[in-house]
Amino acid sequence: QDAFEAFHVDKVLVSKYLKPLQIGELAPDQPSTEPTKNEMLVKDFRELRTTVERMGLMEPNQLFFFLLLAHILLLDTAAWLILFYFGTSLLPLVFSLLLLTISQVQASWLQHDFGHLSVFRKTKWNRLLHKFVMCHLLGASAKWWNLLHSRHHAKPNCFHKDPDLDMHPFLFTLGKKLSVELGIKKKKYMPYNHQHRYFFITLPPFLFPTFFQCHTFYIAYTKKCWVDLAWMLTFYIRIFSIYGSLLGTKALNSLISLHRMLESTWFVWVSQMNHMPMDIDYDKNLDWMSTQLQATCNVEQSLFNDWFTGHLNFQIEHHLFPTMPRHNYWKVAPLVKSLCAKHGIEYQCKPLLTAFADIVNSLKSSGELWHDAYLHK
Repeated sequence: QDAFEAFHVDKVLVSKYLKPLQIGELAPDQPSTEPTKNEMLVKDFRELRTTVERMGLMEPNQLFFFLLLAHILLLDTAAWLILFYFGTSLLPLVFSLLLLTISQVQASWLQHDFGHLSVFRKTKWNRLLHKFVMCHLLGASAKWWNLLHSRHHAKPNCFHKDPDLDMHPFLFTLGKKLSVELGIKKKKYMPYNHQHRYFFITLPPFLFPTFFQCHTFYIAYTKKCWVDLAWMLTFYIRIFSIYGSLLGTKALNSLISLHRMLESTWFVWVSQMNHMPMDIDYDKNLDWMSTQLQATCNVEQSLFNDWFTGHLNFQIEHHLFPTMPRHNYWKVAPLVKSLCAKHGIEYQCKPLLTAFADIVNSLKSSGELWHDAYLHK
């Protein structure tokens, strides 16, 4: 299936593990495509994937990723050196905080590359560097990320299947259909008609310092990821030792809390700009390309946008080819656009600020739909 092709780099190795699970084969007179899936689109997308592989677009440029890692480590070091050489007054603290935040967010984008096995051809090297960046540089579990993010990619914006939608309905009501459904059932966990306002002071600044901070340790512990936990411990030893020698307890806690809030805010706006304004519904069992396109949109390319979003401005291409190195997204984009045009599928691409505004607009629209349905008798 297309999902199998999308997720696995070493398909020969994975196939060996699948053989014992085989339960039979389709009869010759049985269709190989389910009725809910566009057979011609499936065929054309598989041809596109073959073309992409033939063009070498799945091959990573290790120098590109080495430079990304180098600039992350330089920023991280500079954040500490500023306090070491210029003291811990307000101005050096502010500059140190900004550099540390930039370093952490860029590390978040880089761990995403390692997690998708798109940096090295050998899976073990991707896994090892993923633990270094995710666990040691960021203080979170690589296993935790893989469990959640793989489910998100398999069924993006599908309620009950995409863990990124777990905020519905307890914090926000999302999507037109789900919002109306919630209103008809007279369910109200939050004042959803104001969710486009309280979004600013809830999810962006507090996702990392609260939910992610606790959940990553919970999953690592319950799944017995002892290696991850050991790596994560090195993050806290490093932070508390190098910054604790310069700052008092209150200043250190403030620095860590503020950088987590800024990092969280940056991450949430970027990660949600491609998905929250798109179609959110139950799983319709569509073909791979239709599933991804209805849940994703792009943001215009520029050097700043590429860096600021970790190339997640090419969310469509990333979701269609999750293991593709991000430096090749722009090369495959014209081919994806052409295929979308052929099959009448909307390919959305918008300016960065418009994408941010659409998050708020979608929340406002969903809240109004819930409110109307809730008040309807």
